[in-house]
Amino acid sequence: MRRLFSVIFIISFLTSTAFADYSGIDSFNQEGKVFLWEAKSAKNTVYILGSIHLARASLYPLDERIEDAFARSDSLVVEVNIEAHDPVVLQQMFMERGVYSDGSTIGDHLSEETFKLVVDKMRSLGLGLTQTVLFKPWFLAVTFVTLELVKLGFNPEYGVDKHFLIKAKNKKILELESVEYQLNLFDGFTDKQQDLFLFSTLLDLNVIEKEMDSLIEAWENGNVVKTEEILMRGLEQYPEILPIVDKIFYQRNIKMAAKIENYLDTNDTYFVVVGAGHLVGEKGIVQLLKKKGYSLHQL
Repeated sequence: MRRLFSVIFIISFLTSTAFADYSGIDSFNQEGKVFLWEAKSAKNTVYILGSIHLARASLYPLDERIEDAFARSDSLVVEVNIEAHDPVVLQQMFMERGVYSDGSTIGDHLSEETFKLVVDKMRSLGLGLTQTVLFKPWFLAVTFVTLELVKLGFNPEYGVDKHFLIKAKNKKILELESVEYQLNLFDGFTDKQQDLFLFSTLLDLNVIEKEMDSLIEAWENGNVVKTEEILMRGLEQYPEILPIVDKIFYQRNIKMAAKIENYLDTNDTYFVVVGAGHLVGEKGIVQLLKKKGYSLHQL
């Protein structure tokens, strides 16, 4: 159970990347590049790496350009340093936010169509609905994706974030966000948004291995255009999820970019690792910083 909750946390935003808006990024696609940007100000350099939060061992070793940039950096910055949190406390936090405590059950908050998909999925897993009847839809969606990816051999132990957290023994480690902040994002969804989030997740589970393999291949090749093609599919199919995208991505991108801008005003070199979906598109971190006048280029 402790491992499950850690896995759920680490991939919690992976499911949502399928709905982000990644238009206008052709200029980012350069042959022979990696998913790493160098941001420069008059005073400083910040490296910004797009992360795959769960991966297989075959992802390693990473490209030397990525490792060299990390070696040159004074500080590592991640979305949340999961290694600094007690798994038992994390479990308690998830249970407090991801489970109904008002006497209602998940069936009271779902459409008939989505509820039927949940029942069918539970049956295919050999589980009874009673085992998840108190789970909120967003929490159940993340759980389903977690179980599927782990079954396919993806592991947070091979996530890019984890890789650098292990190596950052002599570096300062900073967080862009907090566990509470990220949990509040999901728990703040309306019933209708949670229903759509769970519904679309259940429909996508049967293609998740193919999509993940394609996404990792694009990441390894620094192919932002291919990444756009993969991630845009969900948004085209479910435009109703745009309010969720705005909350999970666009609003967070603005806050993350502001923190990176602060780093660019210091004398230290920072190595920032965020989900790859945060770096591309007109509302992505790279473009937000460019619009502020900073020099960014893909390595």
